[in-house]
Amino acid sequence: MKFAARMLGTGSAHPEKRLTNDDIARKISQFGVETNDRWIRDRTGIRERRVIDVQNSAETNSSLGTQAARQALAMAGKTAADIDQIIYATCTPDTIIPSTACWLQQKLGADRAWAMDINAACSGFIYGIVTAEQFIRSGHAKTILVVGAEVLSQFVNWQDRSSCILFGDGAGAAVLEQVPAQTARRLLSNHLLSNGDLNGLFLIPAGGSKLEVTPERYHQNLHKIQMNGREIFKVAVRTLVECAQQALAKNQMTIGDLDWFVPHQANIRIIEAVAERLQFPMDRILINVDRFGNTSAATIPTVLDEALRNGRIQNGQTILFDAFGAGLTAGAVLLRW
Repeated sequence: MKFAARMLGTGSAHPEKRLTNDDIARKISQFGVETNDRWIRDRTGIRERRVIDVQNSAETNSSLGTQAARQALAMAGKTAADIDQIIYATCTPDTIIPSTACWLQQKLGADRAWAMDINAACSGFIYGIVTAEQFIRSGHAKTILVVGAEVLSQFVNWQDRSSCILFGDGAGAAVLEQVPAQTARRLLSNHLLSNGDLNGLFLIPAGGSKLEVTPERYHQNLHKIQMNGREIFKVAVRTLVECAQQALAKNQMTIGDLDWFVPHQANIRIIEAVAERLQFPMDRILINVDRFGNTSAATIPTVLDEALRNGRIQNGQTILFDAFGAGLTAGAVLLRW
């Protein structure tokens, strides 16, 4: 093909409210559930996370996405009028209908752009980037906004200690631009996979067309997150390692050729286990899970944006994104910034 895609700018946004581990311990104690800061840190590496104020219209999913998108456009030197397409990765949309992408399009005033949502859970941002790349390489679009945003606090079961400690809210965005195929600074390759046989490891049973939320199901918390943490840990480590190895092999690279590794920020223990298996140094892995928790589709773009703005990532460096999510979904993107 004549064209490639280059990532041009990023942005991020989080709610104002910080929920510390001590805050969670107090919150869930009313349900007779015990935890503490040390227990949470030892198992997850998380100190705090951000959660939305449901009464604040500036902290809806699409509002956070809009803040992140404006930052990304500013870094890229673009305006809303330049956007051909919006891809919005989320599993916690503002509304089932219309799509959160359309809410974002309205708030940005991106009148030229067509918009769609992608639900690949924590892999959503990578799926969005790969989808955008295809439209750009085919010549269908020149400038695409990709957003990963979640408000998982609204789907947490505060009576489930194993899951309620993990999640936070936030949004990240990236602008992709069409460039000539052999441009040095571009997306180099992508690798996606799914395994529906593992759909039971992480799910929200009620709330879709299969199972509506009745009063009985509401009291059973069937509209909240259910997860099998022990099995997810094993699958996540294996999947992240395999995706990283496939990306490197495709480009005839070794782990030592990477400047930065950007894994999904689910749990610091998962990240450490992946680093050990890949023999990759922790000081070259971008991490923000300690301060923001697991923000699903927002984790990779928010930690990436942070590293770009504080100068850790420099032009010409090689970066690997790597994620897994409910579904099971997974994927990796290798790029040169």
